[in-house]
Amino acid sequence: MATIRDVARAAGVSIATVSRVYADSPAVSEESTRRVLSAGARLDYWPNAAARSLTTSRTGALGVLLPDIHGEFFSEVIRGIDQAACTESFQVIVSGSHAHADALVSMGRSLRGRVDGLIVMAPDEACTPAIAQLARSFPIVLLNCSASCDSCDSISIANFEGAHTLVRHLLSLGHRRIAIILGPAGNVDAEDRRQGYRAALREAGIEPDSALEFAGDFSESSGYVAADALLRHASGVDAVFATNDCMAIGLLSALQDRGTHVPTDVALAGFDDIAVARYLNPPLTTVRVDAFQLGQRAVSLWLAHRQDRSVERGPVREVLPVRLVVRGSCGWRPSAGVGKADSLRERAVPARSRAGVVPFGAAGDQPLSSGMPAP
Repeated sequence: MATIRDVARAAGVSIATVSRVYADSPAVSEESTRRVLSAGARLDYWPNAAARSLTTSRTGALGVLLPDIHGEFFSEVIRGIDQAACTESFQVIVSGSHAHADALVSMGRSLRGRVDGLIVMAPDEACTPAIAQLARSFPIVLLNCSASCDSCDSISIANFEGAHTLVRHLLSLGHRRIAIILGPAGNVDAEDRRQGYRAALREAGIEPDSALEFAGDFSESSGYVAADALLRHASGVDAVFATNDCMAIGLLSALQDRGTHVPTDVALAGFDDIAVARYLNPPLTTVRVDAFQLGQRAVSLWLAHRQDRSVERGPVREVLPVRLVVRGSCGWRPSAGVGKADSLRERAVPARSRAGVVPFGAAGDQPLSSGMPAP
């Protein structure tokens, strides 16, 4: 394996000059740069990134810690992060299965010296102390976290608003006994969606009933299992809000297995709008989350935070708005004369403006189409 000394000897320059060339330093003449790169190509020389990082205090890598990497939502988040990071010449190191505080701290320690910063998604409320510990070593952007850290910027999803608008739409169709399949206990997304569900019911004069709230964990299997409890204990339910699409898919399969028809017997809606949602039978009414943009914005925030570390400023909080996507599973039907291409309706759901929170993109966000029944 060729070394930096071999390249310097072949190019007739000093080791320091070779180092400057591969660090893109402007303090090297064009002729010397050409000779170094030519010699490096002939010798198949690869700069030692670890050694270079000791000199520059930069690794050119960004760490991403996620609770899971399974499923379309996480793959789209990773794709958005990777595309935005590559544009800025950063490599991405992704690690999943970090839903617990100990795992976060352990992985953070293993990445010290290997990455320039972290994007962390830790929706469990118990992870707050671990994130504060990591923030002492890395510039961090929090992605959809319940934790609040004075030194960390963050971006989250308009979970409450999306669930609130979805349930209002179900109410507008005449549904009154609306059940909910919950997400994991302690998960900030799940709790925000439950609060949005409850708020919409109360605004309609319906007191939320704990007997209509069923346990789930965001997996297809938990949605499938919830069907038995739903059919056994929730007589008269005319609609179900599954707090993510995976559980809605599992529930839909279980209901069909048991001879319960969607939407004629019970309406169904989800959250996330994963790709398969539109191809189900019936197509799934849901709340669209742009997971790709979520990943991109996280990188943009991290880059801005990294560049502004010497500037005194408070943490930036962004909220990504979502869209209500109405399809056949909720019982809605397009009006007479509407063509097949118009059988789907979308509406932008702007994020709430709260103190210190910026609803990213909400001001100019408009519905993609009109004519959806008012919620």
